[in-house]
Amino acid sequence: MGAGNKTEVSVFLLLGLSEDPEIQPLLFGLFLSMYLVTVLGNLLIILAILFDPHLHTPMYFFLSNLSLVDICFTSTTIPKMLLNIQAHSKDISYIGCIAQVYFFMVFAGMDDFLLTVMAYDRYVAICHPLHYTVIMNPRLCVLLVLICWLTIFWVSLIHILLVGRLTFCPGTELPHFFCELAQILKVACSDTLINNICLYVATALLCMFPLTGILFSYSQIVSSLMRMSSTEGKYKAFSTCGSHLSVVSLFYGTSLGVYLTSAVTHSSQRSSVASVMYTVVTPMLNPFIYSLRNKDVKGALRRLSRAAASCP
Repeated sequence: MGAGNKTEVSVFLLLGLSEDPEIQPLLFGLFLSMYLVTVLGNLLIILAILFDPHLHTPMYFFLSNLSLVDICFTSTTIPKMLLNIQAHSKDISYIGCIAQVYFFMVFAGMDDFLLTVMAYDRYVAICHPLHYTVIMNPRLCVLLVLICWLTIFWVSLIHILLVGRLTFCPGTELPHFFCELAQILKVACSDTLINNICLYVATALLCMFPLTGILFSYSQIVSSLMRMSSTEGKYKAFSTCGSHLSVVSLFYGTSLGVYLTSAVTHSSQRSSVASVMYTVVTPMLNPFIYSLRNKDVKGALRRLSRAAASCP
């Protein structure tokens, strides 16, 4: 395949979740509603943490970053999907598709990293409570988030640079509602061996190390709780982990579900439907999990709503 063929590809075709025209209005309304709920819910969490001094702690600093990432995560894919449904189009430009792949990897990776950092924060709070404020100082918290951003920025950039060397045939169709790296590699007209190797290695490392960190943190937390004599103390300590555990279970559970669906069914349409869980549903549910299970967040949201209602 010559270099000239590469320049011919100006657009890809996103096949979406369904090609049935009668279902398109339903999909538009459903995804628009979920997107608005996601943005509003995560924005409220950010504002509550920002304006409530009681929540100016490492735990809620990381939570506000997670909410910001979730907003960006869904904004990478859903608006373009809604625009295509509204315009009765399937087109996405080559540059737009590459940008979508890049930012999707960045924000998905940041979700993973932040959940790991939050697990470490709970480990320090429960296992080393007397040294918590010294260890989890503001400088370390900011440094941890910056390291996460820099790491995922560069890892994602490497993938994009490798995609840039691939060639694609005109009229390339992607059986998905957004541009995903794995799907891009499947439809490339040139050799993708190096891309696939890098994808598998990066996926293994970026999933294995964060998940190992989370499991280690909670193994230490459980071990510490078992040594506590007070049942009330155990419950109070572990209750601070409830929301985080729920979000971790949802994130990894839906991601594993998508992987198993792809491996078992080999159906691109079923895989894209399954991916809705971790790309749309999980970011939408995170604010509800933290607001419903956390008294501090609920109190901050009530104070924020009262402050907003009292404004002229």
